[in-house]
Order: sequence, then C-alpha cells, then structure tokens
Amino acid sequence: MLPINTILHPTDFSDRSGHAFQLACALARDYGARLVVLHVMVPPTVAYAEGVLPPDPEIFQQEAQEHLDRLQVPQGDVRAERRLVEGDPATESLRVAREIGADLIVMGTHGRTGLGRLLMGSVAERVMRQAACPVLTVKTPFAETPAVADMELAASA
Repeated sequence: MLPINTILHPTDFSDRSGHAFQLACALARDYGARLVVLHVMVPPTVAYAEGVLPPDPEIFQQEAQEHLDRLQVPQGDVRAERRLVEGDPATESLRVAREIGADLIVMGTHGRTGLGRLLMGSVAERVMRQAACPVLTVKTPFAETPAVADMELAASA
C-alpha cells in the first residue's frame, strides 16, 4: 500500500474543489495523514474607470484568508493546516507540494476537454503533468465514505 503521510489540497473555493476537499478529508482521516489546504491568490486585476482603481491588496488577502478559514474539516481527528500564497496556481501548488513533501495531491477539476481546455488552460492538468507525487482529480461529487476501519468492522460482523 502506498504510504500517505501528507496530502495537499489546492482549492479555488469552487464546487469542484469542495468535492475534492471532502475526499481529501476522508483520505486524511483513513490514512492518519496531515492535510494541507492551499489557496493560491491570483493577483487582482486593475480596474480602469475615471482613473486607475487598483484593488486594495490587504482587503483582497483578508477576504481570501477568511474564506480559507471557513473551510471546515468534517472529521475532528484530521490534522489540517491552511496556507495562503500569491502567484500562479499551478506553479505555487507544485512548489508547496515539494516544500511539504506531499505524498498525494487531491484537487478539483472542471473536466474541460478539447477547445475549452486549450483556451482556458488547466491548472489540474499542469499539476498532474509536473507533480513528483500522485495526483487525484475530482470533477463530480464524491459519496461520503465511511472510514476503512468501519468497513472492516461491518464486514466481519
């Protein structure tokens, strides 16, 4: 069995990321692994109106941190850390995965193909191609899974 001690979950707070978060939490629980939840802030764009209206970076960062802090781990026995960094999502996800020694990356994907993927790009695809560890992508809701120990007890009963 693959030893999984550290799981990285990059999130953009989308529904797809939420599904991946649930699975990452279940895997962390089952393996007794540390879970690192990462949000990469993309630098905000500057708006032009009657003058240049640059967004306040402190407010932008504070909102992202609050959103990250609101993510609740469903199981209380999962060791979860939250990290907030700024930059390119794929590049920073790969950097943090190397930094923390991730054994597995669990992330959501929109599952775009063809022209949609070509035009929009795919953070998940870049991470899958370049990561040094396995990457599990999730694009649909994942049924809540009981702990492995619970399944073994039910099978022996």
